[in-house]
Amino acid sequence: MDPLSIKFAALADPTRRAILARLVLGETSVTELAEPFAMSMPAVSKHLKVLEHAGLVTRGRAAQWRPCRIEPAALKEVDDWLENYRRFWEAGLDRLEAYLGELQAKEKLEASSKRRKTAKRKSPQRAPLKK
Repeated sequence: MDPLSIKFAALADPTRRAILARLVLGETSVTELAEPFAMSMPAVSKHLKVLEHAGLVTRGRAAQWRPCRIEPAALKEVDDWLENYRRFWEAGLDRLEAYLGELQAKEKLEASSKRRKTAKRKSPQRAPLKK
């Protein structure tokens, strides 16, 4: 698999996304990462290995402490790929907004024109004044 596919596969799991969300706050130990999850330490370690293989996290070693940290640069490739689609959808939404604006302006014009015609028909015809 190509690196981008590996990253997307790693991000596909909600537990791994939650781990990344926690690591955004700063590096932490595997034990602290495991606390909010109802799973064993080996299961958390497997998730970390997937994230590590994708290049999204790194694990260090400081004596007994094994800190995990997010690798924000690895997410840049994902963000760059998504940016193309973001521009596509934003352009489409901008065109839709412009079209809806045109429709609303047209509806207002038609409604205003109808009100004027109705008002002309309802206004009483005045008889000429006699002297």
